[in-house]
Amino acid sequence: MTYDQCLQAMYGLRRFGIKLGLDVIENILNGLGNPQRTFSCIHVAGTNGKGSIASSLAAVFNDAGYKTGLYTSPHLVRFNERICINGGEIADEDVVAAYNAVNAVHHGDREPTFFEYTTAMALQAFAKAGVQWAVIETGMGGRLDATNVLAPEISIISNISKEHSFYLGNTIADIAYEKGGIIKDNTPVVTAARQKQALDVLQGIAAARKAPFYRLGEHFRIRRNAQKDRFAGLFSYYGIEHRFRDVKTGLAGAHQADNAAVVIAASEILMQNKAVLSESNIRTGIADVVWPGRLEILPTLPAVVIDGAHNLAAARRLSLFLKDFAAGRPITMVIGILDDKPYGSMLRHLLPLADRVIFTQPEIDRRLPAQTLYDKSRELTADNPVKAEIVSNVGDAVERAIKTTSPENLVCIAGSLYVAGEAREALETMAFLS
Repeated sequence: MTYDQCLQAMYGLRRFGIKLGLDVIENILNGLGNPQRTFSCIHVAGTNGKGSIASSLAAVFNDAGYKTGLYTSPHLVRFNERICINGGEIADEDVVAAYNAVNAVHHGDREPTFFEYTTAMALQAFAKAGVQWAVIETGMGGRLDATNVLAPEISIISNISKEHSFYLGNTIADIAYEKGGIIKDNTPVVTAARQKQALDVLQGIAAARKAPFYRLGEHFRIRRNAQKDRFAGLFSYYGIEHRFRDVKTGLAGAHQADNAAVVIAASEILMQNKAVLSESNIRTGIADVVWPGRLEILPTLPAVVIDGAHNLAAARRLSLFLKDFAAGRPITMVIGILDDKPYGSMLRHLLPLADRVIFTQPEIDRRLPAQTLYDKSRELTADNPVKAEIVSNVGDAVERAIKTTSPENLVCIAGSLYVAGEAREALETMAFLS
């Protein structure tokens, strides 16, 4: 089987949709000899920020000299982005080998979903490569997510907000219960969740499982050093046992200081008896981490900001960032959103920032028609209509935005990680990205 044939077979699994549950993944892993038991791991769940936390932790462990795996989703341009070892995507032939290994074992009565397959492939690839530590990001929720077959050294829940209500529930407490499902017996858990409803649920689960519980704002905290440089990403960390001054985040956005604090707290706990990490490893990992498509700023003319901003909380954060970063510069926005998102509320945060908007739609079947977004924008800006047009293809929309925006102004691409991925692919073709 070639690499392209392998991808075609895997993408064909998407027809089985999303099915939460652990029976199928457990059957597959048993058939593979339980590769997840060959390395230590960190399990990361949450609504927003879990990818930033996971990638930063992997960078910390890389800097400490461990052979480190990182499993995240979705990918932006290439499938291989989901499975990384020591900061690099696995090779095409390793994707094929992992697929063949998974394909050869019995999976039970139900056909595996795309995510179940890729999760098993990642764990198999990590075991085969001799990974020592792996950082694993959940796909959806936690309790019944395919990644929840792990026995992690620490569990992390970034934050909680409403998302995927059909699968996870309609309240913050419901969603916290699902994400809190990754908490294991006697295993530390670190969280940046703040809502009382979420914390009550998470602390209740942790207490029942005798899991030491650490939360941002109580057991560790930060102070942003905004007076030095509001774009430098500097903050001071006051932690469980350590104090770090002037920590620098490599990722843009004020919220990344919270994510970095979670990374440091988790590192502190693991340093006690699980891993050999230094302050230098932590500082370097947090400063050097790269996480494309999440408030990614391209120093081009015009400047381009790419942010997945795939739910309401992320749209709010992007709005706050642009109000400061754009500093009055006119913004051309390219927006595409999936059909299960609160697009009206998301547009209420994004449209007031835009000088003009190009609505688009990614290729995935869960896309919201660009015409729907256009019509909603007309409704929301009836008193002061925003300049808007439709360019359905994401690559064409990005090219039009760049060619029709003055060099001193700003282009912002947002609304979905799938849009961010297709935009990055288009920018590579246009030589905006190397």
